[in-house]
Amino acid sequence: MTASSASPSAADDIREAVRERYAASARSALAVADDSCCGTRCCSDGPAASDPISGDLYDADAVPSAGALAASLGCGNPTLLADLQPGQDVLDLGSGGGLDVLLSARRVAPGGTAYGLDMTPEMLDLARRHQAEAGIGNAEFMLGTIESIPLPDNAVDVVISNCVINLSADKDAVLREAARVLRPGGRFAVSDIVLLRPLAPELTGIVALWTGCIAGALLETDYVARLTAAGFEDASVEVTRRYTRADLEDLAARLAPADLPTGVDVAAAVDALDGAFASAFVRAIMPA
Repeated sequence: MTASSASPSAADDIREAVRERYAASARSALAVADDSCCGTRCCSDGPAASDPISGDLYDADAVPSAGALAASLGCGNPTLLADLQPGQDVLDLGSGGGLDVLLSARRVAPGGTAYGLDMTPEMLDLARRHQAEAGIGNAEFMLGTIESIPLPDNAVDVVISNCVINLSADKDAVLREAARVLRPGGRFAVSDIVLLRPLAPELTGIVALWTGCIAGALLETDYVARLTAAGFEDASVEVTRRYTRADLEDLAARLAPADLPTGVDVAAAVDALDGAFASAFVRAIMPA
């Protein structure tokens, strides 16, 4: 059973697991802001800044909120490549600590609005805190799931997301919803983890531990096919960050022995996964 065809009960289990991971991350980030503990990335033992997947994606001097940067759990910078313009409305699927929403809000001002959608109340609290710190007024954060977006049809010009769609157990529903809320000619512009070749299920599980993609990433070709089936045109996948063997060894060092499948050691996992997955920018357009 693929991640996009999970049974309703399995999909609920995946959603709750994702929700709890990111709620824990938000609580950690809020505690850091209150100087009460050290925060960590949700699926590693170190801060995002040192993570080969989440680190070094943004210019720290250009972000509107240092707290939002510290809480970022993405695998790319969709705002850098989405070509946002003043007056546009943009929606971030799985907005987390709000960094991409706040960056987008600055780029669509004046006249545009940046919406952030997240299913984790703790993340919404964190994002609104960062919004207040940044003094940005044209951003709105909403509670909901990316499989059922609480916006009307034809509501936005651009849909962005940062390493979140791979978390969904029903990716086809996510893509259909993105198509529904986009205006004619609107753009889908997301960063995500993609597979560059098929993997055995036990190896996909290791990638999940590293990237948070509990439900599994899609192959490049599968992503394009699903976007096309959802009604998009000109779908493409552009790899933006390939992970070196040294990156994989760094990530492997963060795993506990119990995290590895039976019969697979760290060296074998690194050998098998070398060149198997990457961060990518995924683009598509709604027909005009």
